[in-house]
Amino acid sequence: MGGVTFRAATQSSSSSSSSTALNAIGVLAKKAKEMELRKYVETGVPASVMEKFHQMKTASGGSSTVLPAGTTGPVQKVLTKRRGTIAVIAEYKRKLTDEGKSGFIADEVLEPKIMSKTFREFGATAVAAMADVAGGTYEDLASIDKEQATSKGDMPGPICVVSSDLIVDELQLAMAAVAGAQAVVLTYGVVGHDKCRDWIPMAHSIGLESIVSVATKEEAQGAIDAGGRIILANAFAAPDKVDMVADLNVPEGETICKIASIIARDNKQLEEIEEAWFLRDAGFQAVWAGDCLYKAGNDPSEHAGAIIRSMIAKSSVKWASAKAKGGKGEGAREYLGDLLM
Repeated sequence: MGGVTFRAATQSSSSSSSSTALNAIGVLAKKAKEMELRKYVETGVPASVMEKFHQMKTASGGSSTVLPAGTTGPVQKVLTKRRGTIAVIAEYKRKLTDEGKSGFIADEVLEPKIMSKTFREFGATAVAAMADVAGGTYEDLASIDKEQATSKGDMPGPICVVSSDLIVDELQLAMAAVAGAQAVVLTYGVVGHDKCRDWIPMAHSIGLESIVSVATKEEAQGAIDAGGRIILANAFAAPDKVDMVADLNVPEGETICKIASIIARDNKQLEEIEEAWFLRDAGFQAVWAGDCLYKAGNDPSEHAGAIIRSMIAKSSVKWASAKAKGGKGEGAREYLGDLLM
């Protein structure tokens, strides 16, 4: 049963060592992003972006503000409305985080407008577009937004669009809004508490919700204290993600949306699907699926859409395996082949 390998992957790892590694990577990534942004400014910021930037700065009045208690935006609402299953944020990227992995597609990912439609039709709640030179562009983000708009009035209709970029400057908030995003990702370990606190209401002033990415329990609490209400837990082992968002001090009357990042395994197995079920049962409302959507399965049906549909299935690691056709109890037949029928 696939759950055997999955259980090994869910054993808790050393949070301190993993967070230290993430912080080291974050420092290098931040410097690279700052250089990239500097070049962007030197070539001339588009008028539409500058207009949005000034709108944001005017709304903030040059000082930090706090969103009214109980503020819940449309992205948070749609991520938390599912009952008995889990929402999936499907990330579009042109390049995998670690190209050459065993079990992953070798060719470049299909165009954003094609994948955007696949994500929607197979049940994703939101699509996150990688807006970073390492894996995508803001043009990709805009293309996805336009494709989603074409489904207005259809069933399913447009899904939320999220900008997945390493934000190091307020200007990127304006860039994301102009490209059509409804939410952005703020990495707590990169921007720090003060900027996180200041940028959340600034983003809100131009129609953006903030998903705060954290790597430790301390960062998770800091994100909430800074006004974050959508928390993205990053760790390899599922129990570490669960612990990261457990027993947090949440202001009275506030609601927290908990998202877990699914880390792709370097194989052709589908433990990522079982992890999504595990995290759902542990209280997460959504999962962020990136590289794992581009794994090459043993069957043509095992593509991004099939993986999304399997993740949102009302199955359980207690009764079923993502690779098992037999079994007893709830969800025993909810494997990839059946889910596509």
